[in-house]
Amino acid sequence: MTRIVRTSQNFEREPMRSPWGFKGGFLTESWQSIVRLETDSGHSAVGLGAQSVLWSDADVFVENSESAGNAQMLLLTAAALQQVKRAEYSTPIELLNELLPLVHARGKVITDHEALRLTFALNSLVPVDCAAWRIAALERGQGAKFEDLIPEFARPAMKFRHDRITSVPAVGYGMAIEDVRALVDDGFYILKIKIGSDPRQDGDQDAMLAWDKDRMTAIHGAVEHARLPQSPTRRVLYYLDANGRYDSSERVLRLLDHLAEIDALAHCVLLEEPFPEHVRAEVGDFPIPVVADESAHTAQDVIDRINLGYGAIALKPAAKTLSMSFQMVQAAFDRGIPCFCADLTVNPALVDWNKVFAAHLAPLPGLAKMILETNGFQNYRNWKSMVERHPLPDADWIWPIDGEFQLSDEFYAQSGGMFGPLPYYERSV
Repeated sequence: MTRIVRTSQNFEREPMRSPWGFKGGFLTESWQSIVRLETDSGHSAVGLGAQSVLWSDADVFVENSESAGNAQMLLLTAAALQQVKRAEYSTPIELLNELLPLVHARGKVITDHEALRLTFALNSLVPVDCAAWRIAALERGQGAKFEDLIPEFARPAMKFRHDRITSVPAVGYGMAIEDVRALVDDGFYILKIKIGSDPRQDGDQDAMLAWDKDRMTAIHGAVEHARLPQSPTRRVLYYLDANGRYDSSERVLRLLDHLAEIDALAHCVLLEEPFPEHVRAEVGDFPIPVVADESAHTAQDVIDRINLGYGAIALKPAAKTLSMSFQMVQAAFDRGIPCFCADLTVNPALVDWNKVFAAHLAPLPGLAKMILETNGFQNYRNWKSMVERHPLPDADWIWPIDGEFQLSDEFYAQSGGMFGPLPYYERSV
């Protein structure tokens, strides 16, 4: 059994290069949460998290200033650390499952929001879970790798080893068309495009649909003639992310009809979270696979979404915890549904938590490769400095080449650096 006897906490504010628009709002910074856990056996580990109130609960984001919302999540992490000092656990998964209902309940009080989404609590628990897994690696002994720590129940779903992963950048509301074209010129052949914008911020669904149609027409017109040999179709592909902004299947299908009219639908490989979480619409007959992301907090949510016809699950080890991701991937694998990993605009060290997890998943049907959405390099003002804080900043898998991360044997031997030293962050706690 592992027993935590001391904890500490700190955070840093990392500014965006420019306001980062999605889910009907804009972020100007991300708070990087840092915790340390120390065990009664003398092990000590730092865990990292990147907070996103807008992604995890947009209502909390809207009801507060950006800083106030971040402060509430930071307080929730502090409340979790108080609970950790009272817990004994055999695995980080056991710890997470014990903490989650307690932290969620506390979060409702801190935010004064009775309908607080479970994802807000999970986001607050990422640094705690991260530190718990780093302690688990220490307890296993020198040279412990990620593959050694995969739980038995998740091993059938995580038996793969990719030699490359497609890097998927994000196209936010405010990205200029020439910058979209520049991504393609740099070799990125799958673009995650944020749709569901409402520029008037008045909830007008017709205005939002019209904006999305115009936006997709402009993007497609800018990149449709590009030819990229690493793409399975040699063309640019689109992964649409509505972040729960559409109110009905009928309206989503009107957007897809428009894409068909401009010959863009054939380029669309995924449609993520078209509806708010409470809308339980059947999506199995949509012309492209529909992905569950923030509506899938737990393994049971994964099962519920699959029963509604969702054709893929976006996992977020760096946003919903590694412990929950293991449980979710098993639920999807048992039902024949593929998974991939998506970003939360996390720091470079946490990008590789996602990357290592993604590297062991089955390839997505129709793409023959695994994909990994990561957009921090686009959005953080100080990204290059942040890369220097990675345990292995000069590793050959840190930066994509022609839109793909190259995964060598060293990547697997080092587990992407996920258990390596973090001296910059360690000094702060």
